[in-house]
Amino acid sequence: MATSDSEEELQHQRMEEEDEKDLDESEVVSEGEAKMEKDEGSEEEEDSSDEDEKENEAEIQRLEEQLSINAYDYNCHVDLIKLLRHEGELIKLRRACQKMSELFPLSEEIWLDWLRDEIRMASEESDREKVYELFEKAVKDYICPEIWLEYAQYSIGGIEKTGGIEKVRAVFERAVTSVGLHMTKGAAIWEAYREFENAVLSLQEQLSPDPSSEEAGLQAQRQRINSLFLRQLSVPLLDMEGTYAEYEEWCGSLVLASVKQLYNKTLQQLEKYRSYEDTLLIAEPPKLSEYQAYIDFEMKEGDPLRIQLIFERAIAENCLVPDLWSRYTQYLDRQLKIKDLVLAVHSRAVRNCPWTVGLWKRYLLALERHDADHQTVSDVFEKALSAGFIQAWDYVEIWQAYLDYLRRRVDFRQGNSSKELEELRSAFSRAMEYLKTDVEERFSESGDPSCTIMQNWARIEARHCNNMQRARELWDSIMTKGNAKFANMWLEYCNLERAHGDAQHCRKALHRAVQCTSDYPEHVCEVLLNFERIEGTLEDWDTAVQKTETRLSRINEQRTKAAEKEAAFVQKEDERAEQRKKARADKKALKKAKRDAKFGEKRKAEEREEEEWDTEEVAGQPNKKTRGEGDYFASEKIKNIDAKIGLFGRELATKIVDHPSQQKTVAAAHKNDMGKVLHDHSKDSITVFVSNLSYSMDDPEDKMKETLGKCGEIAEIRPVYSNKGNFRGYCYVEFKDEKSALDALKLDRKEIDGRPMFVSPCIDKARNPEFKVFKYSTALEKHKLFISGLPFSCTKEELEEICRGHGTVKEIRLVTNRSGKPKGLAYVEYENETQASQAVLKMDGMTVKDHCIKVAISNPPRRNVPEKTDPNKPTGPMVPRQIYGARGKGRTQLALLPRALVRQNVVAAKTENGTFPDTVPASSSSSVAQETPKKLTNADFARMLLNK
Repeated sequence: MATSDSEEELQHQRMEEEDEKDLDESEVVSEGEAKMEKDEGSEEEEDSSDEDEKENEAEIQRLEEQLSINAYDYNCHVDLIKLLRHEGELIKLRRACQKMSELFPLSEEIWLDWLRDEIRMASEESDREKVYELFEKAVKDYICPEIWLEYAQYSIGGIEKTGGIEKVRAVFERAVTSVGLHMTKGAAIWEAYREFENAVLSLQEQLSPDPSSEEAGLQAQRQRINSLFLRQLSVPLLDMEGTYAEYEEWCGSLVLASVKQLYNKTLQQLEKYRSYEDTLLIAEPPKLSEYQAYIDFEMKEGDPLRIQLIFERAIAENCLVPDLWSRYTQYLDRQLKIKDLVLAVHSRAVRNCPWTVGLWKRYLLALERHDADHQTVSDVFEKALSAGFIQAWDYVEIWQAYLDYLRRRVDFRQGNSSKELEELRSAFSRAMEYLKTDVEERFSESGDPSCTIMQNWARIEARHCNNMQRARELWDSIMTKGNAKFANMWLEYCNLERAHGDAQHCRKALHRAVQCTSDYPEHVCEVLLNFERIEGTLEDWDTAVQKTETRLSRINEQRTKAAEKEAAFVQKEDERAEQRKKARADKKALKKAKRDAKFGEKRKAEEREEEEWDTEEVAGQPNKKTRGEGDYFASEKIKNIDAKIGLFGRELATKIVDHPSQQKTVAAAHKNDMGKVLHDHSKDSITVFVSNLSYSMDDPEDKMKETLGKCGEIAEIRPVYSNKGNFRGYCYVEFKDEKSALDALKLDRKEIDGRPMFVSPCIDKARNPEFKVFKYSTALEKHKLFISGLPFSCTKEELEEICRGHGTVKEIRLVTNRSGKPKGLAYVEYENETQASQAVLKMDGMTVKDHCIKVAISNPPRRNVPEKTDPNKPTGPMVPRQIYGARGKGRTQLALLPRALVRQNVVAAKTENGTFPDTVPASSSSSVAQETPKKLTNADFARMLLNK
């Protein structure tokens, strides 16, 4: 028994060992599987990260290629810097930041990120000096308290060096001078400065072995801290109360009366600025108008430091507004006149708004005014040429400014051997070549059609160099460039000859002017005769009279022929139009006669059927004798119904009148009166006309009450129906007061059931033919863009997101057809012309959802409006009959409607919005052509097209 028990125990032990072994093996297997799953997951993460890295590398390469093509793409620079920082490419990131800083001022965010990257990489002393240089560049772009604070804190890190404390103090002093007056952010700089000086005081107290021997140094440090408190309390800053409480604690509540008086005076001064600061705090960016008001206030106060600071604060948020830079630079040029400050601001102005030629011109003048060396002025001018102006005339202006500078450098008393004179002549030659090649190739137009630069060159040669031969050669070149037909060009030349040349050359010029001038030949002839009265002989006088009479006679003949030709052409066109009009009228009358004949047969059949129905004797129904009474009661019911529901509810009358004969009477009245809207013109001021509504609208009255009811109390809604009782898509809405009608006009183009609703004033166009409902400008609008080529799926929000990156968008209008479907066109209104011009440069050719869009300044083409012919006005076959806008002939000028469907112009008076007054039905086919044609419905058009 004992043996068997031991065997059982041994067997049981073996089974337990096997179970433990199996468990260990399963754990090993599970651990292996988990490890394999983990390895697979890590491999998937590595694969996805590899794909992301490849995509980022491709994007970086694309951005670098795009910048190699257009280095002035600001957004491309920003995207590349963000991507490089995300990838950790510090070397490439540094290079990208350097390239961008050479072309544009960097924002505060980009500067801080770049500086912190450089601080982390700075390991040696030489690297630290480079970081200091980078800080010096950063504080010159904009006034940024955060960058100054970072600069001071970084300087504290090098305090171990000899003179480190003094260097930190120098940085803090520059910081409080630059941004210490900042109402909202200046206190942070003052507090950091005081904390630094307190730390120095604590360090001195700890390191001093004998306080009595170092008492003088400690006292000087305490006095420095006290001075900082007093300086800060003398500056009006927000939350001054906290600073004063801190000063009381530091002094031990022993504040001098003079300090309290200073603090109270500063508080009073703070109240003058508080309203402007509060306005800035609640205003939406970019706060330009608020800053303008603040600047006006500071200009009246007259403190130069505060004026400079408010300009810098405004520019930090409106760096792309050229007018703000112009006002700032003008103030510095006329008031402060500090060379380093003035030139630095001019340099920043052209870096922020390089497309504005006025800033470059001011910069060149400032350099000359402060005696900058010639090489510096030339370098600035070369940068201006590559800035990318948006108009051809801008290049003429910058060339003229530079040539004026070169002319003022020349000492003409030295004669023609002067080096400066040769440089001036070389610059004139280069200017003409540049305008002829570069500018005309880019803008497809001459930047200087009147040859202003060449005229100035000729005057300089004649007046200062006494070289009339060269001046005559230049004027000959001017005349060969298409200016010989203008009288003022010849008169300028003659005045130059009379002032610096001789009478013989002046006489030749006037004779040529008489033969060539086409705009004011009479005036040129008069000038020639006056010249001969003073300078010429009898032979010269006779020759002049003969030439002027011959020329004027020829001119009059040409004008007469041109007028006759134009009159004949107009008469011919009128005859053709009359023939077309008559043919259309005849064709339309014939169709109407056929249609009336067809409808007449149908009406006769209905009358016969009605007579047959009347002769039937049915129990309980009235016979012919009693039917008249029924008609009388039916007509009375109709009148009562009309008094209650009006003409627009006649379709309900057939439901109210229960007798069959009454129903037919009501239906006949309904058929005759349907669609005729009687409108009281005395209520035009309180009535609006609503059109372009859906024909399938179930209940137009309820829909209009729901839509326009919020504008004010509605007196009556009059929808217009066709003869068949179908809604025609427009109605009249009469309000109780005029203000409600004006508010309703603001809902124009609002989308109703997928269609834009047109809301217009109720104006009788027959009485007011000059009235135009179109509310958008058809002239050049430099602050508005016209965008074409947009995908039809592009929404207003998506387009606003694209345009918002280039300026403040005030309004966006997507152009749709009458059914509400987009046309791929849009108008975008910016806050000013500068933002619109910048947006054109950056957005033209952009790809939006695989569509390449075109962007231009809004300049709609001129409409083809017939003008009255003036027989006295000189015209000719070469005069164009119509001038189109910058984008050519508009699509709306093409007649896309078939001639068969074009309606005849009717002489009869119309009521407002195209409806006709009541007319007497035609009695015969001969009178059909003379009566006023009825307005065709959609069903009529369909029958005409299908030849029914």
